[in-house]
Amino acid sequence: MKKICTFLFFAFVILAPSCNTAKQLFSADDAGNAIRELLSFGTQYGGDLLSKKNAFNKESILQSILPGDAGKILSTLETLGLSKEVNRFSATITTVAEKSAEKSVPIFLLGIKNMGFKDAIGIVKTGGTAATDYLRRNIGDTLRKAITPAVNSGLEEYKLASQWNNLVAPAKMFLGDKLNVDLGNLLSGVIANMMFNKIAEKEMAIRSNAAERKTALLQKVFGQVLKNKSIN
Repeated sequence: MKKICTFLFFAFVILAPSCNTAKQLFSADDAGNAIRELLSFGTQYGGDLLSKKNAFNKESILQSILPGDAGKILSTLETLGLSKEVNRFSATITTVAEKSAEKSVPIFLLGIKNMGFKDAIGIVKTGGTAATDYLRRNIGDTLRKAITPAVNSGLEEYKLASQWNNLVAPAKMFLGDKLNVDLGNLLSGVIANMMFNKIAEKEMAIRSNAAERKTALLQKVFGQVLKNKSIN
């Protein structure tokens, strides 16, 4: 009997750590690298979608770059006889947004590559869009500023900055300082926000769908987390 108890004791000591290991088969480095892969796939996904023709809606862009009650401002511009100018401007700015989104991809990828994590395992285990939220919270403003030169280049190519200034000059008489005329900064914010939304979509897909985990590391990290949740 004593021999049996001794055997069971040592078996427990040997097997217990292996059971714990089975619950988490990846390290903090694995988690960090998997998050970078996930965010990189999301960026490529977003760049592919947002660089396509008509990826940006003209009305939504105008709503984003005009403050407060955008409809009221547009109505004012139409009253002033600027409807054609507004339509031409909004059609062209979508083209600039599409081109700028494509140019933003390597900027996002570089930022993701150099990003560090305080708790990579925690981000992996939290689920949802935790990785995208971390990216947005920690270097989102830096990324927006980094893509602004590419946006300004597009605006200059299509002479949109001068069109914008001519359009908002009459409206500014009514709105004063409430109207931000820095179009490059405004459009950069729109593009960055759209990119984050697409990255979040891809993150949700990778977390929930095994077919979306295109690398061994993504399968190892996010597949293991999903498996543990189903067990627990």
